[in-house]
Amino acid sequence: MDPPESVARTARRSAKRPPSEGPGVASEERRRAQEHAALCATLGGEDASVRRLEELVFGAEERLTDSLAQAGRSLLDDDDDDDASSVSSEDGEGRPGPRRAAWEDEDDELEEEIDMTHRFRRDFKKSEAEAKMTKQKLQQRLKEQFQKAMGGRPSWAEEGVTKRRKKAAAESEDDDDDEELMRRTGNFIGSSDRLPRGEIQIKKCSNGNSEDPSEHQLTTVQFHPSAQILMTAALDHSISLFQVDGKSNPKIQTIHLQNFPVKMASFSSDGEYIVATGFKNKLFYIYDMMEGKIIPVTLVRGLNEQSVSDFQVSPDGKFLLLSGSSGSLHLMTTKSREVVRSVKMNGNVCAAAFTTDGSKIFANSEEGEVCVWDVRSSRCLKRFADEGCVRGTALALSRGGSYLACGSQAGVVNIYSQQDCLLEAEPKPLKAVMNLLTPVTSLTFNHSDEILAIASRMEDEANRLVHLPSFTVFSNFPQFNKKTLFQSRSLDFSPRSGFYSVANNKGQALLFRLLHYKDF
Repeated sequence: MDPPESVARTARRSAKRPPSEGPGVASEERRRAQEHAALCATLGGEDASVRRLEELVFGAEERLTDSLAQAGRSLLDDDDDDDASSVSSEDGEGRPGPRRAAWEDEDDELEEEIDMTHRFRRDFKKSEAEAKMTKQKLQQRLKEQFQKAMGGRPSWAEEGVTKRRKKAAAESEDDDDDEELMRRTGNFIGSSDRLPRGEIQIKKCSNGNSEDPSEHQLTTVQFHPSAQILMTAALDHSISLFQVDGKSNPKIQTIHLQNFPVKMASFSSDGEYIVATGFKNKLFYIYDMMEGKIIPVTLVRGLNEQSVSDFQVSPDGKFLLLSGSSGSLHLMTTKSREVVRSVKMNGNVCAAAFTTDGSKIFANSEEGEVCVWDVRSSRCLKRFADEGCVRGTALALSRGGSYLACGSQAGVVNIYSQQDCLLEAEPKPLKAVMNLLTPVTSLTFNHSDEILAIASRMEDEANRLVHLPSFTVFSNFPQFNKKTLFQSRSLDFSPRSGFYSVANNKGQALLFRLLHYKDF
């Protein structure tokens, strides 16, 4: 056997050999290198410098290159299998394959857990064991609670739900549909047919402000135009918001206006802010619900009035219609808060309202005259006398554009066709409702033009629900065996007529569930 020195000399001679000797020579050199390596292992090893030299000469660089190439191919293969997107693969026909996610985090798959011991979420637990709950399960629990209380999902809750429900209903059997309906409605019976006359299916619920009733009389009650929220305003300088569920109706918040007893408050048409006016001053407030800010409005350009109290919000939310003195009506922009138009009618204005499309204003005076104004041109389109009225007190337009209701000092409510009021020289009322004996102070229609609520704040229980188009009063409301309503100060229906609320002089926002309507 050659000693280790001969191995080194052989390696040096091999390193000096030119590369042009051909592949056969290279193979022979590799074979000899392997024999030398085996020999060195037998002899017990060699120094590190000789070993590095042999690896360099006899193919370590090639093995390293091959290893890197193999590793690269493995990475590409792994990317294709595990949805990597930075390298495009090709399908069998040579077309680029779809790009995939470059990174996947295992934490993304973990479900977020919500602390159910928080005071705002305690009511949604079914047992004490539910100290934590996943976000998905909590959302489902909220839906179940709402559907159980309301008898259905409100139209504003989710976009596209109606289409999916119709499609699912068409594909299922009738028995399954009935079972699903009963599961959603619970104890409430809903119907899509027209509201029948005679007796109305109605249920008394906990007061809308039962968590925080006012110590003073309420002046306003109103439902939010799209959310499940009830607002109350009172003479105690406060505006309160409540979450309506028909049971506990938890309070959301109360806004206090210093030294400002609220005469009237109203949501904007988009529900993002609240306008509140007082009794004998020009100051009024705007509460921004999105920002949580109270904005005092002390100076309105173009408004020559000593006080601002009664107003209406336009359907598009661009204007406030302010009722002034001596028969004046002022149109103020909500953005710049300046008066852009003013009109005047004979006598003092007792009430005014926008049509559904916002193009016209109906107003009646204390003299019993009704005027119709064009908003864009400020031109009076029509004047007519409210038949039999000596002194006008209230006015309301139906949301569907079918009816006009005018109330009088004598307690009579005349119901007109809006179309007749615009087309006929002397329109005649479709019906004169004479169920109130004191001055009519509140009028409001429900969303489907099937109910007109009328009330007088001058007498206890002076509140009636009129069925349309039969123009008959529901015989079972209110219950006459005991006082429930007291003096009605303000009335409102929820957006889809699932609830009816009455603000009274006892500081209560009475809440009734109208069982005919399945949505909020």
